[in-house]
Amino acid sequence: MSIPAKRLEGKVALITGAASGIGECCAKLFAAHGAKIIIADVQDQLGQAVSEAIGSSNSMYIHCDITNEEEVKNTIDTAVATYGKLDIMFNNAGVADAFKPRIIDNEKKDIERVLNVNVIGTFLCMKHAARVMVPQKSGSIITTSSLTSHLGGMASHAYSCSKHALVGLTRNLAVELAPFGIRVNCVSPFGIATPMTADFIGLEREVFENMINGVANLKGVTHKPDDVAYAALYLASDEAKYVTAQNMLVDGGLSYCNNSFNMFKYPEEAA
Repeated sequence: MSIPAKRLEGKVALITGAASGIGECCAKLFAAHGAKIIIADVQDQLGQAVSEAIGSSNSMYIHCDITNEEEVKNTIDTAVATYGKLDIMFNNAGVADAFKPRIIDNEKKDIERVLNVNVIGTFLCMKHAARVMVPQKSGSIITTSSLTSHLGGMASHAYSCSKHALVGLTRNLAVELAPFGIRVNCVSPFGIATPMTADFIGLEREVFENMINGVANLKGVTHKPDDVAYAALYLASDEAKYVTAQNMLVDGGLSYCNNSFNMFKYPEEAA
């Protein structure tokens, strides 16, 4: 199989949370590979700027609060009305809550806010993407989860359980939509310095990246949004035509390594 220079040529992709961070990176990469892009976000000024950077002939920005089903429906209907179809639904929008390590310090309203956006909002996007993809008998639905969907103790209770839920939802939907040729997958990164994580952690980008590099398994490279974008590009492309129900961990192998038991230690001078 030859890999085309533009791996998404002729495809239409709707990306939520695409005004900044991972979503912005994905929108620009997908556009560079030939896709028409619908940027869905609530950050209007930033979303418009991303659309302008890509070019108005290849993209459009739509204000969309994913917790509002009518807005989700209208966004997907507008995408189909404008470009004639929807090939890729990338559910990237999400929120985090202030980290409170003790469960007794967590408030019900904080849990509900995170689950409402991360789980219910994504569910609504999946529902309406399926509504238009089933008749066309094709499509790729991708969701940004997190390494916290695989490992405990890395984030707040609300954020962690929301990301676990997304993996479960992905696998369930993958089974339902497989008869229609629609693939459903997750991409789960380790910590990346984005505007959301900066607010969540309360650290400067460089400080946060240094912290992540310090505990990472894979050394010599810093985890960036484009690592997730390229993973999503693969899942969105025809190269992944037989890949569904997967949770792709983009974590430098951290989830398979407990450094406390790492026997493969080199002397300092050889490291």
